Amino acid sequence: MTLKGGRFFSGIGYLNEQHAHTWDFVDNPLVYQAFLGNQYGDDGVQLKWVAPTDTYLELGAEAGRGRIAGTAGKDKNGAAMGSVFGHVGGDIGISSSWRAGLSYLRASPSDRRSQDLDAAGNFVTNTFNGTSRLWIADFVWKWAPNGNTHSTNFKLQGEYLHRSEDGNLAYSTISTDRYSAVQSGWYLQGIYQFMPEWRAGLRYDRLDSGSVDYASNNGKLIANGYNPDRISFMVDYNPSEFSRIRLQLARDNSRQNATDNQLFLQYIMSLGSHGAHKF
Repeated sequence: MTLKGGRFFSGIGYLNEQHAHTWDFVDNPLVYQAFLGNQYGDDGVQLKWVAPTDTYLELGAEAGRGRIAGTAGKDKNGAAMGSVFGHVGGDIGISSSWRAGLSYLRASPSDRRSQDLDAAGNFVTNTFNGTSRLWIADFVWKWAPNGNTHSTNFKLQGEYLHRSEDGNLAYSTISTDRYSAVQSGWYLQGIYQFMPEWRAGLRYDRLDSGSVDYASNNGKLIANGYNPDRISFMVDYNPSEFSRIRLQLARDNSRQNATDNQLFLQYIMSLGSHGAHKF
């Protein structure tokens, strides 16, 4: 059993609590950017318990300030965020291992700002206050010949996020009315180390606009049902455990009728000792 307090990345999902230097791509999936503000870290407390069973079983709970997706969170005693999560895992023979999880996060965003299109096609700044509920299902499978990852290995990873929100939305400081939305998103990626120090990976991620209700502001704001998606390819070279050089190509369709072709060249250097990376 582990008790942690302070500022930390939440244990929800699979990718959220991993530091950026361990990511397999330059950036996080679109659904993480849209629902969690790229990566959810907060001020609070976390309790984790690993069961004494042959099959890996981890249960956890958190309470925090609620600093999610660019909001300041609660500025007085009490919690504006609560989460629970569970993960199970095990081995399949001597060459494969897996982990699956389910997480639930409830937060109360305060003055969360967003850039939206109004009916005239202009960008306006809206402000949301209310309740956000997020479910995450995650899965990862790893393979290495006879369990030896040095020369060759493969990792398949994916997550599905489902969010429902209700509260008040202030439309460009002009009018405020009820707001509710049910939206989702997911990503799937595979990473293959084809020889020592060299890896290649492919990721596809997508958002589902779902259903959105702006109440009396429905005639002023657009909910056109567009579903953003992106496909990314990367290859990286790892001279040592503490350094990485990566080339990434992406075709990003986050904006409707505006395809963004992206090229990244990234160099990562980690200094000093650090604990073992998570599964």
